[in-house]
Amino acid sequence: MPEGSGGSPRTLAEALRARDDEELAALLRARPDLLSPVPNDVTQLATRAGTRASVVRALERLDRFALQTAEALAVAPDPAPYGTLQALMTGDDGDSAVERALPAALETLRRQALVWGGDDRLRLVRTARELLAPSPTRPSPTGLGPTVTEATSGMSPGRVQEILAAAGLPTTHDAVSAVAELTALFTDRTRMAALLDTAPMDALAVLDRLVWGPPYGEVTADPAPPVRWLRDRGLLLPASARTVVLPREAALHLRAGRAHRVAEPVPPAVAAAREHRPQDVDSAAAGQAYTALTTVEDLLKDWHEGGPPVLRAGGLAVRDLKRTAAALDTSETLAAFWLELAYAAGLLAADGEAEERYAPTPAYDAWLELPTAERWGELATAWLTATRTPGLVGSQDAKGRTLAALGPELDRSAAVEVRHRVLVLAAGLPPGTAPDPETLLARLRWERPLRGGAAGGTAGGAGKDLRAMVAAWTLSEAELLGVTGRGALSAHGRALLGSGPAPVDNGPHPDTRTATDDGPHPDTRTTTDDGPHPHPYDTAATDDEPLADRRARAVKALAPLLPEPLDHVLLQADLTAVAPGPLERPLAETLAVLADVESKGGATVYRFTPGSVRRALDAGRSASDLHTFLSTHSRTPVPQPLSYLVDDVARRHGHLRIGAASAYVRCDDDAMLGEILADKRSHDLGLRRLAPTVLAAQADPGTLLAGLRAMGYAPAAESAEGDVLITRAHARRTPPRAAPAPVPEGPPVPDGTLLGAAVKAIRAGDMAATVVRKPGGTEHARPEPGELPRTTPAETLATVQAAALTGSAIWIGYVNAEGAASQRVIAPVRVEGGFVTAYDHTADEVRTYPLHRVTGVAELADDAG
Repeated sequence: MPEGSGGSPRTLAEALRARDDEELAALLRARPDLLSPVPNDVTQLATRAGTRASVVRALERLDRFALQTAEALAVAPDPAPYGTLQALMTGDDGDSAVERALPAALETLRRQALVWGGDDRLRLVRTARELLAPSPTRPSPTGLGPTVTEATSGMSPGRVQEILAAAGLPTTHDAVSAVAELTALFTDRTRMAALLDTAPMDALAVLDRLVWGPPYGEVTADPAPPVRWLRDRGLLLPASARTVVLPREAALHLRAGRAHRVAEPVPPAVAAAREHRPQDVDSAAAGQAYTALTTVEDLLKDWHEGGPPVLRAGGLAVRDLKRTAAALDTSETLAAFWLELAYAAGLLAADGEAEERYAPTPAYDAWLELPTAERWGELATAWLTATRTPGLVGSQDAKGRTLAALGPELDRSAAVEVRHRVLVLAAGLPPGTAPDPETLLARLRWERPLRGGAAGGTAGGAGKDLRAMVAAWTLSEAELLGVTGRGALSAHGRALLGSGPAPVDNGPHPDTRTATDDGPHPDTRTTTDDGPHPHPYDTAATDDEPLADRRARAVKALAPLLPEPLDHVLLQADLTAVAPGPLERPLAETLAVLADVESKGGATVYRFTPGSVRRALDAGRSASDLHTFLSTHSRTPVPQPLSYLVDDVARRHGHLRIGAASAYVRCDDDAMLGEILADKRSHDLGLRRLAPTVLAAQADPGTLLAGLRAMGYAPAAESAEGDVLITRAHARRTPPRAAPAPVPEGPPVPDGTLLGAAVKAIRAGDMAATVVRKPGGTEHARPEPGELPRTTPAETLATVQAAALTGSAIWIGYVNAEGAASQRVIAPVRVEGGFVTAYDHTADEVRTYPLHRVTGVAELADDAG
């Protein structure tokens, strides 16, 4: 049973004023919106805590049982004793689990200033009651309707007396007492049971349909006999001309006193879907982590010379997303994920040119130089903290517009919180255990029942549960990124979260104390507690270890699991090379120019073709360079067909030379030029002979080069001086770009320094606002509460000088240079030159104030201290 209260506060401000500094700090930590800006005093804090926006935000952060407790208080009398609340939660039959959990839930509501008052006079904040209590336009979440008093407020006194008579009660002399008699009947279990025993079966069926809500039903002008029987006895009361409602007291009797059909004091446990050896999980996760790195590299390598254009509204066109998916040999959904991951990590951005295009950033080149495990750490931390939701790509927003990859409408502030919580719940299972998605989603819904929300609003998927979708995407994205393996959280994934190898308790919710608890409830502060226990969703409170340190630990755990890069390949007689593992970067880059990737997997297969060898020769390599490269990096002898291929392509490479006339072709072999002119495929190039060894073309050099290569020749481009042009890929980079900042969900959680300063400022302001002043003085010197004192300059100067001489404190009104008014308690030390130097009790420091900015002064009462 919660502790009793002697002398309940009369207002929320009084209740907050009675809290100690740690409790006020806990309130500000749980509801950081109350700090924007810092309230002047406790009264302003209480006013802000009761605003609709702040109360809605606080209700959204409650778990299901705490919310059910608030909903029960909303339909209880105001104020309500603890016993009434417990009866609404447990019902007539009682529920030991609910009885054990209720004190902690009530303490949660008190700590967040949603409930105040002692156990004999519990009060729900008025705004919360308005949001949760039933109204004619909105039923209560409990499914209960209005009370008898509320439902009969517009009823004629004669009609009320008729109901009393039909119910077998004596008539009264006025409507108020009649309503009280009817209420007493409905709340008396014995008499109410006797009345229902006389009801027709069809009437009881009507009550069964209304008892758990909604409590309203439509009736005709001539209702059926069962409905008429209920209406005559007040079991159905008119809500409008065609609508009746089941009064709250009658519904509670039919429910056996329970406000909810099912109370949920204990969160659903996250079940295990599969169990694996932790070593197998780590190995699978490490393999997928390496695949993630190669996929991001392949993506940005494909956009090395400049990616697709940026849409006018921002984002990537559908056709470009399809091309990217085809290049990565994956689906469009996965391609969108890799794009968003690279964008979140700052490796990809728009170049900002007039015709804007996407391209890798300079950070990409620096990222490539990092060790493999550290490159994964950069991607993993970017994903963990990103508010981008690639799963929404392809859906439509509220206006029917399709959401594009890399578009501006993909940020969802709840993504970080849900992603973190999903991984924490997965970490709560034993190592190697994969969570069951359905039970994990059920746990998330219990912890945030009001935060399901729709994916729509400004984004697509309207009507769907955004948090459930983000949770499902988190499980799949974590697997793609290698944070999990075979569905279970890996060792490096646990390190990234800051959790150790030992599983955390996945049993009762921290807000639920059971009879087997060995210590104080984490939500109930005792003399040995260091402070309030953080809510499981409070990521700022649980992540005490800095993100950089957690990333370093994750990188250290992953590094031994990644394969070492190889410096060799296996050449085969069918003009292929097999890379049995990841290759060192210089080897991989050269081989990518000399050969084409034929297949990927555990081993990558490269195929040598005349086109790929010509590409290497165009890049400035000679035939001898290629032979040396192959012999140096092959663990097998260089096959003879591959040597012949290199020599044959090199022999023909550059035999034809192409330059700009518009374009020309020159060759020492005039017979070859005649062969080209006679070929019908050269007709579109507009060739004509200028000399025995020179052809002129109407096509530009690039088109001519591509056309002759398509005809089977191996031409080389040359400069105006006749030198062979070496063609290398031109790297296109954006200007330096920072990674996109996550979109925060409301104000950030304040740190300890800010909380301490805020509590100190509120206390000081409250002291100035509530300090006791001496009676007397001018009328202006005795302002109403909250108003600044007003005195003449002469009175101000005299009072300040007297206080400086006696060393006493005074109360002043002060307006700063920005026009902001405040009330302060100061102890003047020196008065000279139009300034007063004083110890400011409000700021807890010595300050100097211009006297012309002091609106007035008042002496403090002798017992003001």
